[in-house]
Amino acid sequence: MSEWTLDRTFTSSSGEVRWAVLGPEQVVLVHGTPFSSYVWRGIARALAQDHRVYVWDLPGYGASAQFEDQDVSLRAQARVFTELLAHWGLPEPAVAAHDFGGCVALRAHLLHGARYRRLALVDPVALAPWGSPAYRLLGGHAEVFGELPAALHRALVTEYVRSASHPGLHPQVLERLVAPWCTETGQPAFYRQIAQNDQRFTDDIQHRYDELELPVLICWGTEDTWIPVARGHELAALIPGAGLRLVAGAGHLVQEDAPAELTAALAGFLRTHP
Repeated sequence: MSEWTLDRTFTSSSGEVRWAVLGPEQVVLVHGTPFSSYVWRGIARALAQDHRVYVWDLPGYGASAQFEDQDVSLRAQARVFTELLAHWGLPEPAVAAHDFGGCVALRAHLLHGARYRRLALVDPVALAPWGSPAYRLLGGHAEVFGELPAALHRALVTEYVRSASHPGLHPQVLERLVAPWCTETGQPAFYRQIAQNDQRFTDDIQHRYDELELPVLICWGTEDTWIPVARGHELAALIPGAGLRLVAGAGHLVQEDAPAELTAALAGFLRTHP
């Protein structure tokens, strides 16, 4: 697997954020949970041929800071994203956001005034209800699961991450996604981020999706078992003029399951709406 390094830092209100930039025009990629910017690596490099692509690990994720009592809620992540856009000096970039990164981008825009030229949402957390029974179980007993023996914790996280893919993840990719959660700080951080997030963060904004006045593309893996494709149709109906692109054979982690198809969809969207 190719190297993926975030070589710059920003001190946010929720701790140090690691980030990097590639290419000539402004596009920001936002990851979801329990992932990191690593899932965007191939697409970021492809888009960087024509765009200046900003990638970052949300606080509590990947290479960014993890610490006790850290606020990694969706409320905090939207605030950090707004801070980061100001730090980068990006008044109106294009944004592509996956999973709960979709909620982060939507909250930043609707509640904090962050402006985008266009917005692509990839299998986003955006509509209630969300959170599987397993997700709620882990979040409701974060302190207990945080004390699991390391081997059991690794096995749990591995199976959880593995389930985001329909065809299956390359072993080295799976290990790269699991590894940040299997350190001394990573294990409690894994359960912390689940415990802090619930439906109220989409309830705050769901009734405002008809206010979106920018080009929006929704991409969805047809085999997503985390958030079913029916939610993509529902979301597209709520956002004026939104396009919906279904990615056949892909699960929730579309970046890994169908990178060529997703890259083509995003590149076309960016090219179509100058």
